[in-house]
Amino acid sequence: MATNEIGLKVKDSKVLVEKLNNLLANYEIYYQNLRNFHWNVSGPNFFELHAKFEELYNEATVAIDETAERILTLGERPLSSFSEYIKASNIEEAKEITDPKKMVETVRDNLNTLLSLERETLEAASAQGDEGSVTLMSDYITSKEKVIWMLSAYLR
Repeated sequence: MATNEIGLKVKDSKVLVEKLNNLLANYEIYYQNLRNFHWNVSGPNFFELHAKFEELYNEATVAIDETAERILTLGERPLSSFSEYIKASNIEEAKEITDPKKMVETVRDNLNTLLSLERETLEAASAQGDEGSVTLMSDYITSKEKVIWMLSAYLR
């Protein structure tokens, strides 16, 4: 059976790449939602939320790059256009949300979607012995669980 440059079976990697590309698409829409909220948040919690949204979109930028590079490492092409992202994403664009609480709820919900996709990707990577992808997903999952908990506490 054919293997890619890092010794993983090409056939198995294609299944994982589909999951990684789906994750990438969702990250891109999540990222843009955060930019929207960062730019448009207002009210008594402006400074706190403005900074938090910026922190989260900076983290998302790193995850987007790492995910795309992992796809390349597996020998495939990452999605790279907004039309592809919108088509592949489970997360929807957050348009015209002006209520800060709704922004935080949307971010939390987007993170839960990403978390679910990362767990699925982790399972697929583990099944094929792809330790690189397993480690990447494990790190994302750990980080995301904490942020979801913190945003949920903020909303109480």
